[in-house]
Amino acid sequence: MIARLGRHALSAAALCLLVLAGCKGAVTPIKTLLDDPSRFDRQSVRIAGTVEESAGIMGFGGYRVNDGTGTVTVVTKQNGAPRTGAHVGVEGEFRSAFTLGTESVAVIMEKQRFTP
Repeated sequence: MIARLGRHALSAAALCLLVLAGCKGAVTPIKTLLDDPSRFDRQSVRIAGTVEESAGIMGFGGYRVNDGTGTVTVVTKQNGAPRTGAHVGVEGEFRSAFTLGTESVAVIMEKQRFTP
């Protein structure tokens, strides 16, 4: 009986660790970020979507990512900008600029890019 409880406790602990590890890598819908930008300001976030516009030179760049729920600008200081139409995942610091009426303006300062 005690051995069975020990195995169940170990299994439950392992499951909790997997769930917590998965939360860190969760992708946030852009709409969620823009609906309440002050909640996410200066927080590390992950998004994924299609590059709508991009510009880059000598490793610096900026591009707009649309995930179907919204669009946000991503600024990079090291990786350059991906081509328009590319499907990318981005992890970075969300920075809210301002909200005026129904429009929220924000950027994500890219820390790393990943394949979604």
